[in-house]
Amino acid sequence: MHAARRAPIGMFDSGLGGLTVANALMRRLPSESLLYFGDTARVPYGPKSPETVRRYALQIGEWLVQEGVKCIVVACNTATAHALEALQSALPVPVIGVVEPGARAAVRASRFGPIGVIGTSGTIGSGAYVRAIQQQSPTVTVLSAPCPLFVPLVEEGWVDHPATRLIAHDYLSAMRDAQVDTLVLGCTHYPLLAAVIAAEMGPDVRLIDSAEETAAEVERVLSDRGLLQDPAGQHDAGPVHRVVASDAPQHFLTLGGRFLDVPLTAVEYHVFT
Repeated sequence: MHAARRAPIGMFDSGLGGLTVANALMRRLPSESLLYFGDTARVPYGPKSPETVRRYALQIGEWLVQEGVKCIVVACNTATAHALEALQSALPVPVIGVVEPGARAAVRASRFGPIGVIGTSGTIGSGAYVRAIQQQSPTVTVLSAPCPLFVPLVEEGWVDHPATRLIAHDYLSAMRDAQVDTLVLGCTHYPLLAAVIAAEMGPDVRLIDSAEETAAEVERVLSDRGLLQDPAGQHDAGPVHRVVASDAPQHFLTLGGRFLDVPLTAVEYHVFT
């Protein structure tokens, strides 16, 4: 059991965006080691079919298990929407997604509704957030809109660029017109655009990032299973974090530290054949 507690938490996303969830985990569970996989060779996931996203997710999940992780966080809304159940059925470790935690946080934050959700085409098309929010609050009105260009803008590092502001203004017009009081950032890339989105939506709209709620869910699951690392038993070197990308690791290294809020010293490379 001691060895199991020492094992890393595995995480994956289509690229950089899941580092927002990694950041929340590192702050909430500072004794835990992380193994993060960014599938930069196949980003973005949003326009791809559910079958393709499930295939990618199962490849990555099986690889993370082979690397010895004790649980897996699907730090990607599209993969959560299309592949969470398949991963939970196929893998021998707990698998936690980001949609349910984000829905809970939105319902708690909303004062009178409606609640807006923005995400990739895949996430929005799946209806996963609408279902999850209405399970929590059956009478609330939920509006959703795809914002497919946000992911490539983040991957390029264009988080405060005139083109990004123009695109955000267009994408968010329906949410502004509907006067949503809460807006779910239904893609883990989107918190990196929070300043631009907040400027468009105005100060009265609460932005929901599922990262904090997901980190709390990971803590609960690991605690229930006796898998939390004991800070008193942590080896002197502290937690060990590994970051792996399936393409352009140097680009990931350059941008990743900015998004993670801590310097990255190395990004490993692994590609699926």
